[in-house]
Amino acid sequence: MAATNKTLLTRFLIWRIKHISHRQFVYIISIVVGLMSGLAAVTIKNLTHLIQSLLEGKLIKEYQTAFYFIFPVIGFTLVYLFIRFVLRNKVSHGIPSTLFAISKRKGIMKRFQMFGSLIAAPITVGFGGSVGLEGPTVATGAAFSSNLSRLLHLNQATRTLLIGCAAAGAMSCIFKAPIAAIIFAVEVFSLDLTLASLIPLLLASISAIITSYFFFGNDILLPFTIVDKFDLNDIPYYILLGIVAGFVSIYFTETYDRIQKGFDKIGSPVKRLIIGGIGIGILVYFIPPLYGEGFDVINNLIHGNAEKALDHNYLNLDLSNSWIVIGLLIGLVVFKIIASALTFGAGGVGGIFAPTLFMGSIMGYTLARILTLLGVNSEYVSISNFTLVGMTGLMAGVLHAPLTAIFLIAELTGGYELFIPLMITAAISFSITKYFHPHSVYTMELGRRGELITHDKDHAVLTLMDIKSVIEQNFISVFPEMTLGEIVHEAVVKSKRNIFPVVHPKTNTLEGIILLDDLRPVMFDQSLYKEITARDLMQPPPDIVVMEKDRMTDVMKKFQDTGAWNLPVVSENSYFGFVSKSKLLTAYRRKLIDFSGK
Repeated sequence: MAATNKTLLTRFLIWRIKHISHRQFVYIISIVVGLMSGLAAVTIKNLTHLIQSLLEGKLIKEYQTAFYFIFPVIGFTLVYLFIRFVLRNKVSHGIPSTLFAISKRKGIMKRFQMFGSLIAAPITVGFGGSVGLEGPTVATGAAFSSNLSRLLHLNQATRTLLIGCAAAGAMSCIFKAPIAAIIFAVEVFSLDLTLASLIPLLLASISAIITSYFFFGNDILLPFTIVDKFDLNDIPYYILLGIVAGFVSIYFTETYDRIQKGFDKIGSPVKRLIIGGIGIGILVYFIPPLYGEGFDVINNLIHGNAEKALDHNYLNLDLSNSWIVIGLLIGLVVFKIIASALTFGAGGVGGIFAPTLFMGSIMGYTLARILTLLGVNSEYVSISNFTLVGMTGLMAGVLHAPLTAIFLIAELTGGYELFIPLMITAAISFSITKYFHPHSVYTMELGRRGELITHDKDHAVLTLMDIKSVIEQNFISVFPEMTLGEIVHEAVVKSKRNIFPVVHPKTNTLEGIILLDDLRPVMFDQSLYKEITARDLMQPPPDIVVMEKDRMTDVMKKFQDTGAWNLPVVSENSYFGFVSKSKLLTAYRRKLIDFSGK
């Protein structure tokens, strides 16, 4: 049966090459990828809502709010058992894992990633995990497109493009914002926006949004129509909102990073589950709005119903007092990212897109309400507009995706009346956060390791190159105490290279190098054959490449700084080989051709 399937696939691929051009085939596959990403979004959303309706409807609301404490622990346990005994593979965070696949695995994603997040994410969020579903949806679609590309023998450049199509499809289906979805794929996945890439992204986004309309009808995740128009007098307040958004973004990033590092130090996944589960259970018990994604809270705020969003506060505080409402809202901003980070630390599967929207909406609403209470004219500070623009500010800062943030809110509101305040707030927030954190939450780990693909094509190509592929080892080593005669007969005569590493005879540590130019003045004078040793002739190398530490970008910089043509490579303090500039540039050119798909 397998042989028959393989034969059919081979026949199809041969037929495709004969009758369909590569570009046309990519267009067709992009539609399929968009459709599958849309179906993944529908499946994940419906499974999550099914779990939440069963738990909240029958147990929490009708019986006891204490279940808020228990459910997250149960959810994390189920996810742990699913990953440990069913998948038997780690399910990484959606978008970071996809970026890692693009940066270091040539866009290849394992098959289990097609359904790992599809099951684990609804359990996590349905049982109260304080994370979003956008990241897992993107990862599911990306894994499908990656494996489909491999099945159809598509090259790395096409595979990366189709992963971007999957991301665009997922976001288009979730938010019904096709243009913002395309910009998201370009901005987050660093795709080259050319006509060749734009059309597949458009096709994927269109097929996904049609899927969304088919299953969800006209329902929109954040339904809103702008009532208050923008006026030039509003600009100072949106500048203030951008500044606040920038510093809240820094708080978000710092808190997330530190909690994740804390959990990384805990070796046992069971201990992480217990600590994180109890932590999120306590937070959700005392602050019920932190349960799940939180889009109900966002919609209440957009429509000015903050009291409804805070109705079940633990202390039964008087919500007619505006300052109490503001205090509770600030608490939601402070604790939402803590709850999200605890969810990830406990082993939950989800994304940070929804928490960003949640915190941004509350931040914007709270600032507007504070300004109103301080006597600022409500004509200048629209609470609903500030709520929407606040989401843009935090997205721009936390995700480092200002264009996505601007176009997402513009599309969700059905118009571009808020375009100027969206741009002002996004630009300020992004600039402030970028100054303190050069990498977004999605990319900070890859960025620290120098493994992040960027829009800088030179940097991107160097990142994709493997240092081992350019190391040469056909150099004859000499020892420090070898005489000139031994060097001539043992190394120079037998070597085709003009450089000789000097290594310790026992530890193989690199002590220096000898160039053929160093030998020429003395190598023909046999009277010096026993007088001069390698130690007398050797010189320190211009620089050293450390295989475990240096990335290709570092290696290229060392060549530029030293002007050398060959640099020695050490691994675990032992001599390993040499990197030559000529081979590096040849490999770079080949990778550039492959990367560009030309």
